[in-house]
Amino acid sequence: MLAVACLASAMPFAGSGPALAGSAAQPGQSVGLPVGAQIPHGLYLITASNFGVRDTAPGVTPLNVNTMTLAWATPWDLLGGRVQLFAGFPYSAVGPQNSDWQSGFGQPLLAGQLAWDLGNDFGFSYLLGGYFPSQTGFTTQVPSLTHRFALSYVGNDWNLTGHLFYGHFLGDRPPPGVATYPDYMNLDLTATKKFGKWQVGAVAFASTDLPTGVAGDRAQGQIAVGGLVGYNFGPVNLQAFVTRDVIDRNYGGRDTRAWLRAVIPLYQDKQEAAPGRTLVTREQSR
Repeated sequence: MLAVACLASAMPFAGSGPALAGSAAQPGQSVGLPVGAQIPHGLYLITASNFGVRDTAPGVTPLNVNTMTLAWATPWDLLGGRVQLFAGFPYSAVGPQNSDWQSGFGQPLLAGQLAWDLGNDFGFSYLLGGYFPSQTGFTTQVPSLTHRFALSYVGNDWNLTGHLFYGHFLGDRPPPGVATYPDYMNLDLTATKKFGKWQVGAVAFASTDLPTGVAGDRAQGQIAVGGLVGYNFGPVNLQAFVTRDVIDRNYGGRDTRAWLRAVIPLYQDKQEAAPGRTLVTREQSR
């Protein structure tokens, strides 16, 4: 597993109302990953895809998000934390209300992260990144900053992680009545355990738009829960999970989504990578 600081623009679809909210970070994008822990020194390729359908009566709204991320766990430390760099490139497709499918590239992300080994199998990380504008009409098009805070426990083959996102949009925003890009907060939660090469457990995520001050804006939010299964094939680690909204606010319906993720080490410090793992803390690898 690997701390991924990527992913596409979320494509939320509001119910009736004059404004359409948007988020640059797809809710749930990091569940299953111990993003608070340090990554062993090396270079990694992460591919991820998810497909889901939101029950937006009278039809449904399917959405597919695909991403490819390069992650570099550098040999450098700063302020006692390991320096980790990420570049993410998304491609998405949507078929709103059973109409013709649209597809295009989402917002690229460049980010840097500091990850601290707190000892006793605990880790904490802070990420600062920037989403660049996209020319794809159905994605978020305004540049933004993303701040992410994660705390992980990875002892005894557990992964217990909380990952908090705060997104802040920059520059000029679309006029009222066309679209509203609110700042947002997301929370991804993971509780999984490894049994040999297998990994099983529960995941959940929540998201909410923050107040915009725009008249008629309808803030969106959701809570989703699900289950995860993973298998470590050696150099490649696969994870699959399914999530379902249990609460939604102004999305026009609840979403059911299937996710698949692969973590592929392109280069890895073998002294740090324990057998059967693709992420361990520095102390665990000794």
